[in-house]
Amino acid sequence: MNKAIIVDSLDNVATTITNLEAGSTVTFKFGLKKKVKLKQSIPFGHKFALKKIKKGEKIIKYAEMIGRATQSIEEGEHVHIHNVESMRGRGDIA
Repeated sequence: MNKAIIVDSLDNVATTITNLEAGSTVTFKFGLKKKVKLKQSIPFGHKFALKKIKKGEKIIKYAEMIGRATQSIEEGEHVHIHNVESMRGRGDIA
């Protein structure tokens, strides 16, 4: 059963389609086979990092930039408002 979605090889996050517990492993067969062990529980519809994402790096979901990391995020960690700054719909940046 699929537990998370990746749409494009550019994505550095995956979106869960079920609640996932910390310590569980998610396997993807998108291009090269990849396994990610979750460091935290990830609620349905939330994202987790597919690789280490450095502070300031773009968060890519569905081949689109959805924000920037406000801190370093380790592979398997929850990616959400506590560690991402949205870059969409902002009038204060060009």
